[in-house]
Amino acid sequence: MTTDVQPVASRPPHPLAETWYHFRQNHGAVLGLVVITAITIVAILADVIAPHSPIAQYRDSILAPPVWHDAGSWRFILGTDDIGRDMLSRLIHGARLSMMIGVIVVTLSLAVGLGLGMVAGFFGGITDVLVMRFMDILLSLPSLLLAVVVAAILGPGLFNAMLAVSVVVVPHYARLTRAAVMAEMSKDYVIASRVAGAGPLRLMLVVVLPNCAAPLIVQATLGFSTAILDAAALGFLGLGAQPPTPEWGTMLASSLQFLQRAPWVVTWPGVAILVTVLAFNLLGDGLRDALDPKLKR
Repeated sequence: MTTDVQPVASRPPHPLAETWYHFRQNHGAVLGLVVITAITIVAILADVIAPHSPIAQYRDSILAPPVWHDAGSWRFILGTDDIGRDMLSRLIHGARLSMMIGVIVVTLSLAVGLGLGMVAGFFGGITDVLVMRFMDILLSLPSLLLAVVVAAILGPGLFNAMLAVSVVVVPHYARLTRAAVMAEMSKDYVIASRVAGAGPLRLMLVVVLPNCAAPLIVQATLGFSTAILDAAALGFLGLGAQPPTPEWGTMLASSLQFLQRAPWVVTWPGVAILVTVLAFNLLGDGLRDALDPKLKR
């Protein structure tokens, strides 16, 4: 007696599991994710991890070298700056500021750019022309110069620097959102939703927006590195965070004169910016590869 064995249909992989599978094929992206996770943990636990206060001055150890130098000590592992502040503690607290800058700048610019891009792509016509021409005007100006102008108008300060950087990167999100919305508007599922009676707000936020998320996620990840770089540049020019705030760009500006005498006070903030920006760029490339259907195939 024979029995027919019906083949068991395999379940399709969960979208998140499939994305993770393609993401982990890119070893550089995985390394970037590990570095960003470590920096985030350090930023959250900065008050616990930092051996000293970032603004405490030790006048008996001005420009003390790192521990591996002959005159170095384990009290200040990475040395001190020109007024005796511990470099390691300032770098750790600077990581918190840099991650906060990235989160706030990306959130503000993504929210504004997403709204403008959705309106321009959905309604078209004169609305599209007005919004996109204004974005073109912003894009025609050098990004750092525009950030400097906005920061100079608002006044020096960390929050004003974040607003200035947000204004600079809004056009990138607006143009990307508009292009994604226009590509989705002609598809059958959007037409079917419109015929079924979905209103404009539901079409934009429930039907179209989820299908535009992939490129926006990639751009937002890369936007972290842009925000950190531009904020550091404004801090270097004196328009960002003001001393004694332990922001990496401000640390570079205040210690540039000691480049030959005590190179570690310039090296460590530069290395911190380099590693963080590189990690976000690697993560963004990996997300682009994992979320792009063409690259998956």
